[in-house]
Amino acid sequence: MTSSVRDASAPTTTPRTPPTPAASSPSGPTLREAFRQPKAVWAIAFAATVSFMGIGLVDPILPAISEQLEASPSQTMLLFTSYLFVTAITMFFTSWFAAKLGTKRTLLIGLLLVVAFAALAGAAGSVTEIIGLRAGWGLGNALFISTALAAIVGATAGPSAGAIILYESALGLGMAFGPLLGGLLGSVSWRAPFAGTAVLMGIGFIAIMALLTSEKAPEPVSPLAAVKALAHPALRTLALTAIFYNFAFFTLLAYSPFPLEAAAAAQGTEFGALGLGGVFFGWGVGLAITSVLVAPLLTRHLGLLPTLLTALGLLTVLMLALMLFHTSMVGLIVLIVLGGLLLGIMNTALTETVMEATDLPRGVASSAYSGVRFLGGAIAPAVAGPLAAATVAGAPYLLAAVALVASMAMLVLGRRHLAAVGTHHTLDPVEEAEAVTAGDEV
Repeated sequence: MTSSVRDASAPTTTPRTPPTPAASSPSGPTLREAFRQPKAVWAIAFAATVSFMGIGLVDPILPAISEQLEASPSQTMLLFTSYLFVTAITMFFTSWFAAKLGTKRTLLIGLLLVVAFAALAGAAGSVTEIIGLRAGWGLGNALFISTALAAIVGATAGPSAGAIILYESALGLGMAFGPLLGGLLGSVSWRAPFAGTAVLMGIGFIAIMALLTSEKAPEPVSPLAAVKALAHPALRTLALTAIFYNFAFFTLLAYSPFPLEAAAAAQGTEFGALGLGGVFFGWGVGLAITSVLVAPLLTRHLGLLPTLLTALGLLTVLMLALMLFHTSMVGLIVLIVLGGLLLGIMNTALTETVMEATDLPRGVASSAYSGVRFLGGAIAPAVAGPLAAATVAGAPYLLAAVALVASMAMLVLGRRHLAAVGTHHTLDPVEEAEAVTAGDEV
C-alpha cells in the first residue's frame, strides 16, 4: 500500500484521479499516527465495528430461533434473504441519497434504522416478524456502511492514510467478533444479540451526532446513476461474476449452522449458540485477516484476475468437500474456517477489480456492483433450505460449487472487457480501504 491518497470526502461523485502525496512518512503512517485521531473518527470507527459485527451476529442463533419459534430451517434462513434483498436495492441509490442529504445525515439515518429494527427484532414473537424487521435493518446498514469510509476520511485532522488504518482495524474487529458476541449473548437468549446490537449502535449514534460537526457538501448524483452504470461491459461482467460468487458465500454462511448442529447431535453432543459462535469466530478472523492483509499482497504479486480465478477454484473444491463431509462435525468446522480465509481474499480482490476495470466514479461503480451481488446473496438462503429438505443435506453445497463454476465462466467469457485491469493494481489507500469495505459489507 502506498502512502499516497486523494480527497475522498465525496467519493460517490468524483471520478478516479491520480493520487496525490500524503503528508505522513515516506513508508506510510505509523500505528501511533493512525490512532492519533479526532474523537469524531473514533466515534465512526466504533459504529463501523458494531455494524460489521452484524455479518456474523445472527449465525449462531439461527438453530435456536428455528427451535424456539417453531420454524423450519428454510424459514429461519430467510432472515438473511430479507436483509440482503433490501440491502441490494438500497445500494443502487446510496450514492444519490448521500449526495442529497449529506454524509452525516446519511450515517445517522442508517444508525437510527439499525437501532430501531434490531430492538424490534429482539422483541418479535415469530420468525415472520423477524424476517420483516431484518429488512429494515438491511436498509439502515446499507446507508451507514456506504458512507462510513467517506465520513471517517473527511473527519480526520491529518493525512487520510492513518484514519484508513483505524477504519480497516475496526472492520476486522467487527468481522471477527460478531459471531463470538452472537454466540455469547445467544447462549443466554436468542433475543440478546438483537438487543445488544441496538444498544451498541445507539451509543454510536449519540457519539456521531455529538462529535461529527463538519463535512464537505457532496456533488449532485443522479438517482439512476448506479443502474445506468451496469451498461458498462466491464462492470456488468464483474457484477455477474459476483452474483454467482455471493450465492456460494451465503450458502456457506446462512446454511452451515444447521448441518453443523445436526452433525454434533449425531455424536450425542449439543453445539448450541456458543459453540456455533466459536466456529464462526474462527471464520470471521480468517476472513478479516485475508481481506485486510493478505488479499492486497496477492493482487500485487499475482495480479487481480489470476487471484480471482485461483480463489474461485479453491472455493469450488472447498464446497465439494463440504458436501462430502457434511455429516462430520470436525470436517465442517475445519472447512468453514478455511472458507473464511478464501472468502476474505475473494471479497477484496473482486471489489478492487471493479474499481480498476472502469473509469466510472468509484462510488457509483461500487453501488451498482454491490446491488447486483447482494441479490445473489439474497437468493442463496431461500434456495438452500428447501433444496436440503427435498434432497439431502449436502445438496446446497453442491449447488454452491456449480454457482462458483458459473462465476469463473462469467469472468473468463467477459475477460475481453477487463483490459483495463493491469497485472499490478494501482489503487491508493482510500480506494483499497473502500474495496475491503464494499467486499465485506453485508
